[in-house]
Amino acid sequence: MRFKQFYLGCLAHASYYIGSGEEAAIIDPQRDVQQYIDEADANRQKIKYVIETHSHADFVSGHLELAERTGAEIIYGQRANTEFPTLKVKDGDTLMLGKIELKFLETPGHTPEGITILARNTEAPDEPMKMFTGDTLFIGDVGRPDLIGSKGFTAEQMGAMLYDSLHEKILPLPDETEVYPAHGAGSLCGKSLSKETWSTLGEQRKFNYALKPMSKKEFIKVVASDQPEVPAYFPVSAAQNLKGSASLEDLPKPEKLSTDEILEFDGIVVDVRRNTEYGTGHVPNSINIGLGGQFASWAGTLIPIGTPVAIVAENEEQVDEAFMRLARVGIETTKGFILIEDFAAEKKKVEQITVDKAKEAISLKGAQFVDVRRPAEHANGHAEGTVNIPLDRLSREIDMLNPELPTYVICQSGYRSSLGTSILENAGFKEIYNVTGGTNAWTEAELPTAVSSTACAAL
Repeated sequence: MRFKQFYLGCLAHASYYIGSGEEAAIIDPQRDVQQYIDEADANRQKIKYVIETHSHADFVSGHLELAERTGAEIIYGQRANTEFPTLKVKDGDTLMLGKIELKFLETPGHTPEGITILARNTEAPDEPMKMFTGDTLFIGDVGRPDLIGSKGFTAEQMGAMLYDSLHEKILPLPDETEVYPAHGAGSLCGKSLSKETWSTLGEQRKFNYALKPMSKKEFIKVVASDQPEVPAYFPVSAAQNLKGSASLEDLPKPEKLSTDEILEFDGIVVDVRRNTEYGTGHVPNSINIGLGGQFASWAGTLIPIGTPVAIVAENEEQVDEAFMRLARVGIETTKGFILIEDFAAEKKKVEQITVDKAKEAISLKGAQFVDVRRPAEHANGHAEGTVNIPLDRLSREIDMLNPELPTYVICQSGYRSSLGTSILENAGFKEIYNVTGGTNAWTEAELPTAVSSTACAAL
């Protein structure tokens, strides 16, 4: 058996290559598909199947391009309403991939059409099965049941399906079964995913909160509560995956812009450099979404699909990377770019301030201290005196803040807070500081922290 996990950090997304003999299958591919073709060539195998565990909402998949380039057959669960030729599988169906038996289980709950794939090596029957769970079962969590309300199901109905899928299809399997999900920590498809990218079913029985003994009613309440807000691009990506997407090579490439053109750009200007570089000097009214973090997720969350986008970068390699990552979440309207060294007008600055200096400054004068992390993160421990306005709600709830006061922004490490400062700059805030190192540095410096009462109640 040839097996490889491809992990894409900026989307916390895992896809898989599995092969036997002269045949291979790709499970849940990302949009840029050349790496899978290269892997098959290296193994002297032909990609026979492209399998989607469900219609992904958090990224645009490359299944159509991969199938067209390799002649592979695309596989979905029987409930998927695809607009392209698809082999639909139902519960208990099997396919052979060389000497590997692929068995399909219908596991609705995160989506109605969700499937789980069991891979068994028929030449080594004592080997543990590999189980590809998509967004049904994560490491440390399960898929959220509240993403498809527009399709006519409530979160409670989907939660009930998820409970049945787990208890009737997955939990009866042996403890040694290896679990390979489609996402890890940082994904918005669940609320407490582990940083581990695989596990065994036995380990998940011990440590996954959602697999603990409980009634269906209790399960539904637990998994449906405290989920992060659904980004606006999720339903768009899900629909696009059922329709099929153009090849990356067919998308129009961004054109180089002049200083006047970037200043007059009718759309969103995204600076993809590090927060420290952005703070030193940037194009006025640009927003800072650095390539070094979860770029694609935050871009998809904050940039409406269809909005013209221009990129500010250090070099053209960064431009190409940003163009591809934006396309991964369905943003196909990147019109232009400028390299920061070519920007000839006056640059704006955001002071990068250490936690010690931030604490001193806030205590000496009236100021606003904003934590842009998610509510659960803030509740579990935050710098004393912060007001929590999550980054994905900051532009909508900006009236909670006074633009005339000095404003300090903090997150976990300094990445999200830099994006927060750029949103405040666009809203007319004049004195803005990004707290570098974030809550991590604040805690390490043993500065005053607090825990919200909601977190205390949950402990």
